[in-house]
Amino acid sequence: MAKHDVARFKPYPFKTGQKIHIDDGPRRGDWEVVGISKSKVKLRCPVSLREFEWNRFCYFAEEQYNIEWPEKE
Repeated sequence: MAKHDVARFKPYPFKTGQKIHIDDGPRRGDWEVVGISKSKVKLRCPVSLREFEWNRFCYFAEEQYNIEWPEKE
């Protein structure tokens, strides 16, 4: 198989009580994680104290270099 540079994404493993900052998009800003389920994350704004529950949307990304792609399953 040929080797390529590949960007990999996986759901971010949120933890209750965690302080996070989202850099971009409609949810950008500072948040506290106040609830987690398999498919949802509940965040609280530290300024207004309003809470919002959304489908999980944050992903951790990393660049990997010179790896096999497509990956064998």
